[in-house]
Amino acid sequence: MPSLLFCGPKLAACGIVLSIWGVIMLVMLGIFFSAHSAVLIEDVPFTEDDMLNDKNPPQAIYALYNQVGYNCFIAAAIYLVVGGISLCQVRLNKRNEYMVH
Repeated sequence: MPSLLFCGPKLAACGIVLSIWGVIMLVMLGIFFSAHSAVLIEDVPFTEDDMLNDKNPPQAIYALYNQVGYNCFIAAAIYLVVGGISLCQVRLNKRNEYMVH
């Protein structure tokens, strides 16, 4: 039977820690982008053409804020999946310690 174990216990624990930190940070960033925080305006990808060619400029910027917020939520979900895989690796490593070879 092939083993699903592909990383050691230290790497798996590191993956869990990084995933927890990444999920917390990216969810908070997603919330702040969705709330259109003025502090994060430098991270919104817009040009002067977005401001000049649109009849209702705040709505164009708000749409870009929302898009960046959605991207943060998607990245948080990916970190959550990586954390789940790392947790499975920790459990497989624990189980492997008790097996007789």
